[in-house]
Amino acid sequence: MLKLKFSASMMCADYGHLEDEIRALEAAGVDAFHVDIMDGAFVHNFGMGLHDLRYIRSATKKSVECHLMIHEPVRYVKLFAKAGADVLYFHPESGFQIGETVHRIIDLGMTPGIVLNPTTSIESTVELLHLVKRVLIMAVIPGNAGQAFLPFIEKKLRNLIELKDEFDLEIFWDGHGSVENVRKYAPLGVDGFVLGTAALFGKERGYPEIIRELRGCTA
Repeated sequence: MLKLKFSASMMCADYGHLEDEIRALEAAGVDAFHVDIMDGAFVHNFGMGLHDLRYIRSATKKSVECHLMIHEPVRYVKLFAKAGADVLYFHPESGFQIGETVHRIIDLGMTPGIVLNPTTSIESTVELLHLVKRVLIMAVIPGNAGQAFLPFIEKKLRNLIELKDEFDLEIFWDGHGSVENVRKYAPLGVDGFVLGTAALFGKERGYPEIIRELRGCTA
């Protein structure tokens, strides 16, 4: 049976009770904590920052992954390594030193990943697939939680899954990771989902019940 990985999108968490949120999510069985870093320029929003990352890192032993929605990420890789990131995702459109960005991430002991926006083609990034371990495919326009799912990404997802074995990739889904989308797309070969308001946060049900249902999607 496929073992899906679930990452909790921490920009959707209750910041008035952040430690309690982390403990509850751990107990529910999430595999990682997902931290969205935005600079207000690469995307039109300001997201989480280094202080958030440091706190989450100090509060859990589970994997902490950062999604960098910032310009010139190569300049800041060391900062995120020092703050405790295990996985560093970046957008190929965010800078010119893409190869160097990947190598810096690896040299500092993190796992590199690239992000494919809904309008970013696989063909424009195929050379990078030789270098990275993960691909985060966006099912929404990045920058805000709670956006509508863009169904046209399904064809790109299927094409990317066909390349998994050739490049030894893990493929993760971000944006509108609803129960319905997990049930539909996980069997195609998606390795994990970032969970936000579509499935996990702000619901009447508790985290354990939600995670159990999501894990049952591939049973």
